[in-house]
Amino acid sequence: MKKQPENTVDGKVVLVSPHGFCAGVERAVKIAEYMLKTCSGTVYCLKEIVHNRQIVDELSRRGMVFVKKITEVPRGATVLFSAHGVTPEVKNTARRLELNVVDATCPFVSKVHEEVSRYAAGGYTILLIGHKNHDEITGVAGEAPDSVKVIENENEAEKVNVPDPVKVAVMTQTTLSVDETAHIIEILRRRFPALRTPHASDICYATQNRQMAVRSFAKQADIFVILGARNSSNSNRLVEVARSEGCNAFLVSDIDQFDEIPLENVKTIGLTAGASTPQYFVQEAVDNLAKRGFTHLEKLNVVEENVHFSMPAGMKA
Repeated sequence: MKKQPENTVDGKVVLVSPHGFCAGVERAVKIAEYMLKTCSGTVYCLKEIVHNRQIVDELSRRGMVFVKKITEVPRGATVLFSAHGVTPEVKNTARRLELNVVDATCPFVSKVHEEVSRYAAGGYTILLIGHKNHDEITGVAGEAPDSVKVIENENEAEKVNVPDPVKVAVMTQTTLSVDETAHIIEILRRRFPALRTPHASDICYATQNRQMAVRSFAKQADIFVILGARNSSNSNRLVEVARSEGCNAFLVSDIDQFDEIPLENVKTIGLTAGASTPQYFVQEAVDNLAKRGFTHLEKLNVVEENVHFSMPAGMKA
């Protein structure tokens, strides 16, 4: 890999907030840390606790074992369900294996699970907007697989067919683009005038706030750097938001990837982090950019966040 020359321009980094951990990620990580401290045996986690390799690697170093399938967990062992949620089938298998289950599903995701179950029980077809292969969508769709149709884009919204156009409900993944989702729902409302929607948006507060923060500064930045994992839906959406505002944006999941970002003629960098990115990685990014000539750091706080979720019963943060 060819290393980019250090930028000698007296550049500026604007750290846009809110950034980093949302309440659901913060809760899931605290649950994982609590389990590692208090459980006597091996603690397993089904898939990634959150979509961030730094967090997964750190928990692995401390002894947590990550598995892709629930059947990989030994009978009677302790297993953690990730923040993205799981299907009822996975929960049933865990019971058959007599596993000690600790559920770290984000409460916002749990709300979508409950909505899907309720509408399916009422005979509705649920149009679930999201990415088919994302862990969250897999879990939510599993609540009522015969009643759920996953829609990824506007084209699919135009073509989807339902048994009864009067009994249709729409739900969404919690980490989608606010604007793109609104366009898809507009199409569905036109096609199905009786469409039922949740009382509050399924897209979580943190996703909406981070997108709003990026949009507020994108036109003033020469480039935007989004810190987050490649498989992080909310981080990828932040890249899309910046680009939609005409700003070149880069998703950075490892500090070495800064070598690949062209910094020639760049004076102002917008910087933010997805909802599963730890704060120490944000600081590493600031330090790295300072070494490249971007020594001035400004902070732009677009909206205050004060959302916190309680730990499961019996656990202390």
